[in-house]
Amino acid sequence: MFRAEPKAAIPPAVAYAQRLRRRDRTLAAALLSLCAGLVMLWPFTSVIAAGPWSLLSITLIVVVVLSGMLARLVRRGRHADGVLPFFVQLVVAVLAITVLLLPQGALLGVVPTGTTVDLLSRLAADAVQQVQFGTAPLVDTPALRTVLSIGFAAVAILLDQLITARLALPAILVVAVVGALPMIITLGDANVPWFVLLALLSLFLLRHSIRHGDRLPQRASTGLSVGVGAAAIAAALALTPVLPLSTTWLGPGASTQLDPSLRLGEDLRRPTPFTVITLATDAPTAPYLRIATLSSFDGETWSPDKSSLQPIADGFGDPDWGDIDTDEMRTSIRINGISGSWLPVPYAATRVVGVSSGWEAMPFNRTVTSDDLDAADEDYTVTFEVVQPTREQVQATTATPGISPNVSDLVTETALDVTAEATSDYDRLIAMQDWFRSQFEYSLDAPVAGDFDGTGIEAVEEFLQVRSGYCIHFAGAFALMAQSLDMQVRIVVGYLPGSLTDERRGDESIYTVSSDQMHAWPEVHFDGIGWVRFEPTASLGVPTDYLPATTEGGTTTDPNAPEPSAAPSTAPTRDPGLEEEQLGGTTAPDETLRRLDPTPVVLVGAGVLVVLLLPMLIRQGVRAGRMMRARRGDAAAAWREIRATLTDLHLPVSDADTPRLRGAHLVERGAPPDEVRRLVDAVERVSFARSDDGIGDLARELAHVTAALPRAVDVRGRLAALLLPRSLFVSERSRDLVE
Repeated sequence: MFRAEPKAAIPPAVAYAQRLRRRDRTLAAALLSLCAGLVMLWPFTSVIAAGPWSLLSITLIVVVVLSGMLARLVRRGRHADGVLPFFVQLVVAVLAITVLLLPQGALLGVVPTGTTVDLLSRLAADAVQQVQFGTAPLVDTPALRTVLSIGFAAVAILLDQLITARLALPAILVVAVVGALPMIITLGDANVPWFVLLALLSLFLLRHSIRHGDRLPQRASTGLSVGVGAAAIAAALALTPVLPLSTTWLGPGASTQLDPSLRLGEDLRRPTPFTVITLATDAPTAPYLRIATLSSFDGETWSPDKSSLQPIADGFGDPDWGDIDTDEMRTSIRINGISGSWLPVPYAATRVVGVSSGWEAMPFNRTVTSDDLDAADEDYTVTFEVVQPTREQVQATTATPGISPNVSDLVTETALDVTAEATSDYDRLIAMQDWFRSQFEYSLDAPVAGDFDGTGIEAVEEFLQVRSGYCIHFAGAFALMAQSLDMQVRIVVGYLPGSLTDERRGDESIYTVSSDQMHAWPEVHFDGIGWVRFEPTASLGVPTDYLPATTEGGTTTDPNAPEPSAAPSTAPTRDPGLEEEQLGGTTAPDETLRRLDPTPVVLVGAGVLVVLLLPMLIRQGVRAGRMMRARRGDAAAAWREIRATLTDLHLPVSDADTPRLRGAHLVERGAPPDEVRRLVDAVERVSFARSDDGIGDLARELAHVTAALPRAVDVRGRLAALLLPRSLFVSERSRDLVE
């Protein structure tokens, strides 16, 4: 046809078939894009607490995919899959994000303005700090929710464009990298089901790329496709269980997420403790720092207390104690590595200054909390009263009656047996404290091995029999025993007294508190005295023991200071039996954290890489098998390998070609003539003479011919043939390929 001649009109039936095929391709791409977005998002649910973030992110992914699909279906022509859908997706995503997440300051609540941008920048900074100074699972805050939603929407647009363009390998790489981030950044449990889904998604993306390519065969080999998927799943199942993963976010500064419940095991078992709090105080010793109290027990779980709040500037209300001597102390607290909605404060706090506006006081238990703020990087000063009753005063006071006992017979009988010789409530509690500290062993391993890592009645009964556990077991058992004696008791979550440093600030001593000094202890309420702390955990903390009214110095004791025979423990709660040198002493923990073990990152990356390279690895295996058969004189295997190589390189091949005609085409594309002639002769002998006698080794000829063929295509074609070998997905009866 001459160039001047007009192009022949496309028959209506053919045009209609083309439109149907384009519609099907668009729908398939949209469905795969949606699945890819959900697979990419799923691993984040294990490191971010349940909340609106997941629904918002999924909504944005769906909106992005649907808007692109509709734009492609409405728009016809060569550029229907190009700039227009991308522009539509971008505009729709911005409007949806503004409506759902950033309506403040937006025009009509829909169109973003400069105020919206300023708000977004502040939220982004807050989200970065939360990730940097947080421990999985991260709390679903507005800042984190916004950044995640924007990120998933942006990646969804990228994935939709790649999948529509039938760029399967880049799309698989994006899903793998983004989805693996939670396992690379956090050391959490290996997500085996996710790897399986990634393998299946990769299979469907590759199949879509093959089936809907304009220059690619339209029929696929089901057997080989299933084989690729099975191999991908097998690799995922084999690799992921051995990944050494745990639960700490690692970044420039490590941190821990404050948790008001009794789930302290992860922090206590942290392999490398680090400083979370630095404090300066004029008290004789560093105080215990509390974040929450737990008074309600349902037989399985102690629940954090919830009560009315008031602005921190209004203080903490009336004192819990009566006509008892008190000393006013002050401590300045700097948060170095804590993220959460609670501020650590000593008991009994009376005033807090220097904190960001928005923190509220809970007078019920003298703690500080906020619904919107984060404790990270707060620097504040707490004034607190140290209540100092004499031993005679507290012995003469009865413990406040508690609620109806919710304990077992074993707990009650143990409490009665341990306190049989005591004559006052205080003496009974001291007897229990001494019994735990002398008859039990501190251990972080025994609870896990014994499967009683909790504070329910069954766990406490097991603990009382095994006599080995850590702080939550000691506090839980002590609290239930006190409850069985009809005393009002609660458990406090916070931190042990810190370790004294060589630094001073005027008259104040400087202490540091490490991540594995997170602690739980019981408190019992005494009428006229308030809440009295007890320390039953063996070998840790400061046991309570008020001194008599008159001592050698003629003074009363500080309840935060033990008798001369005891001293605050500076050993972290991880293992009190280790020497301080073994734990790192007072060396800078942040320096240790920077020495990140690369093993988890390497292994997770290797797992993702294996899934991505599976088509290439399987193709090389098939090639090696055919090469072995060719070495034994199997001409058919050698000819099938040449055909597969042509298919991989996008070179035309037809089953209608005779061996001599295909051999001539091979020589035209640069294959060595002598080797081609030997292969053609072998194929003709097998096909027509029905005999393979005297053929001999064909491996050298096959290797030379297949090595010469890639020179007929460009670098991009060679790379595609290596990483995405189409011959795995093409049946022997596929239609002819045409350039």
